[in-house]
Amino acid sequence: MPGETRRADGPDYELVDAGEGRRLERFGPRLVDRPAATALDPRRSPGEWQAADLRFEPGEGWEGDEAALAAWQVTLDGLTLELRPTASGGLGIYPEHAANLAWLAEQVRAHAPMGSGAQPAVLNLFAHTGLATLGAARAGAAVAHVDAARSAVGWARRNAELSALAEAPIRWLVDDTMSFVEREARRGRRYDGFVLDPPSFGRAGVRQWRLADELPALLAACHAIAVDDAFVLLTAHTSGLDGHDLRQALRFSFAVRREASLEVVPQELAATSGARLELGWAVRLAG
Repeated sequence: MPGETRRADGPDYELVDAGEGRRLERFGPRLVDRPAATALDPRRSPGEWQAADLRFEPGEGWEGDEAALAAWQVTLDGLTLELRPTASGGLGIYPEHAANLAWLAEQVRAHAPMGSGAQPAVLNLFAHTGLATLGAARAGAAVAHVDAARSAVGWARRNAELSALAEAPIRWLVDDTMSFVEREARRGRRYDGFVLDPPSFGRAGVRQWRLADELPALLAACHAIAVDDAFVLLTAHTSGLDGHDLRQALRFSFAVRREASLEVVPQELAATSGARLELGWAVRLAG
């Protein structure tokens, strides 16, 4: 039913199993079966899959009863988020990103001058439905949340309301990321931290985006509006670009000389069945 939250006997999120090109996940009360290109091994718990409430097939869409297809809520790392099936097969959340929230909060707090009351400025690009935005705001940041999709920004604002962060200092911006960063440079604005989760391919108006081609220029533009000790969280799920590639792009664009400050972390989830699901990389530059 709409508005229902967690099952009484389990967490709000768990990867139940993965294999044969698919992933089986529990989001609160609902068990979801959807594609996963990196799940190449055999399924370890084949009997679990029959109980799925929702299934997605590319070209066919979602299958489930009316109640299962309605929006619902889950709590992830203390943040309440609304989920709903989308035409692309998403639900409005990338659960692997929750592993970065503690690091993000630590960086925000480290950039808050002791006793000054000042709020570190964080720019979240390709901000989707706002998990990182809300995590940074909860830790004390003033956040600029930028996404080219108006529907995603509206969804993120809804999540802020559900998480009791509607009054947090968040600017909700529907914009092309590069255009926004270039305007911020002309305005003379500076940011203490950056969160970027760029897609492999995309389009904003007449502008097309291809990660391998556009990422270096975007990172350089971010560096131009960064304070000297800015932190960066860069995540990506693109095949053909691994953690080393992302690390080198960030290292070069931000002229990083402190090797110990750069951390490459696999984005992966462990299933209760024992399966593992690889979902790209995170590169963290500590301030």
